[in-house]
Amino acid sequence: MEKLIDFGKFADGLVPAVIQDAVTAKVLMLGYMNRDAFSKTMSGGQITFYSRSKQRLWTKGEESGNYLIVQSYEVDCDQDALLFKVKPVGPVCHTGADTCWNEANISTDFLDQLEKIINQRKNSPDEGSYVSSLFKKGINKIAQKVGEEAVELVIESKDENDELFVNEAADLLFHYLILLNSKGFNLEDIRKVLKQRHKS
Repeated sequence: MEKLIDFGKFADGLVPAVIQDAVTAKVLMLGYMNRDAFSKTMSGGQITFYSRSKQRLWTKGEESGNYLIVQSYEVDCDQDALLFKVKPVGPVCHTGADTCWNEANISTDFLDQLEKIINQRKNSPDEGSYVSSLFKKGINKIAQKVGEEAVELVIESKDENDELFVNEAADLLFHYLILLNSKGFNLEDIRKVLKQRHKS
């Protein structure tokens, strides 16, 4: 059931929309929505604001690729403000910061931060980036690299060199994150599967 929002409470028909990271609970940005922006957000699953400067609907990430994927939303007690919990795809602010308050590296989990960097390399390719070059070569090459790193980890596990073992483990995890991204998933999706298995 849709939670009711009073878009007619203010003369311009806009209500504030607070955007929060669903994983870290950090507040990422503030925007405004009218009825059309809210409808597009809910139908498309990506945050869409009404831009007061552009005087039109504006989907966050429509140019940069740094979308905000809706996980859930709430309406405040006065029914005139929204709180969206999202999965950010890349940096949120146009300055490159993780929030519009110029906070960088806000994730409490470095792997979450690494996933954001990997996604940014995919959506904004850099010729000098190893990650960008892998995405350019396609899924077969990425999957091949994961296989190669897995074999190397198995080989090192049979020896007594802890440093080499840990480095190979890091290489495998890094390429695994790239493979997940290339298939449209991330670690949170895997966490959900593992949590569900644990419950059952």
